[in-house]
Amino acid sequence: MASIDLEKMLTKVKSTQWTLSDIDWDAPGRELITQGQWPKLRDFMADLMWIEHVGARAFSAMSKKAPTETLREMYAIFHAEEQRHANAEMALMKRWGMLEGDIPKPNKNLRLIIEWLDTYADDMPFYILGAVIPMLEVALDGALCTFLLDTVDDPVCHQAFELINGDEARHLGVGFSVMEEQGYNKNFIEISKMAARVVDPRMLLGILAYLPLINKMRDNVIKLGLPEEKLYAAMHKFARIGGRTEDGRRNPWFQIINFHARSAMNRANHWFHIPVDTMVKITDKIPEQSLPEIPSWIYELTSEPQSNHVQTFKH
Repeated sequence: MASIDLEKMLTKVKSTQWTLSDIDWDAPGRELITQGQWPKLRDFMADLMWIEHVGARAFSAMSKKAPTETLREMYAIFHAEEQRHANAEMALMKRWGMLEGDIPKPNKNLRLIIEWLDTYADDMPFYILGAVIPMLEVALDGALCTFLLDTVDDPVCHQAFELINGDEARHLGVGFSVMEEQGYNKNFIEISKMAARVVDPRMLLGILAYLPLINKMRDNVIKLGLPEEKLYAAMHKFARIGGRTEDGRRNPWFQIINFHARSAMNRANHWFHIPVDTMVKITDKIPEQSLPEIPSWIYELTSEPQSNHVQTFKH
């Protein structure tokens, strides 16, 4: 089993904390955002910020369910880090003149995911969240951050994401190690019980919210003028690293999520893309008044520099 020393990782996580006040948000470079980039980049940044919230909410649930005190403390810090990433992305939006008073609303797919997490995440088994988070980190967070840095020349953006990406690398290291641990030395009955949770009605609701998300982000990436193949390459990283050991491959939730990733990456797989793309279109047509309310905890977020080293927010 490939694993990391979690005690050493926790020490490293604590020693590499940073704050928004470490960045000079008034430094030159904002003028490098072109008029052509601005409107598409505004929507992209709003989505990216909300994806940080998805990760934060999942880490919050994992910090309550993790099997060891070390992991519980680690996930509590990861929760705060994801919130700090959202704050940094809001600070970039403010720098670029993209904030108009209120916090930008999430797209409707992300809105449904956040509602599901707020309602059900605390009741989900640790091993499910432990498999979903690495995929979200590599496919959405990591890939989209890479796209952003390939597109934007503002040096302050690059400085902010150098710090953010350092955090995300540690999240992934822990995430893949934990996912392998969940498959370690499991017998057939234990694995079958883990896989059987897929038919839990609460889980089915989550799957219905999750399935269109990758396709929606693919559409947004294309709209920004970036090749969707880069998103798929990032998703392939989940299969390559998550399946590098027998323990990782034994985890049934790795196999379930990897099956979805392979389906999403194969454009010729019409049985998957036609219904899922239809789900994206249906979600886009949901009237605003029929959507769940935006959770009140988002208004604890801020684009202003903070000086405390681990910012915590209640969900």
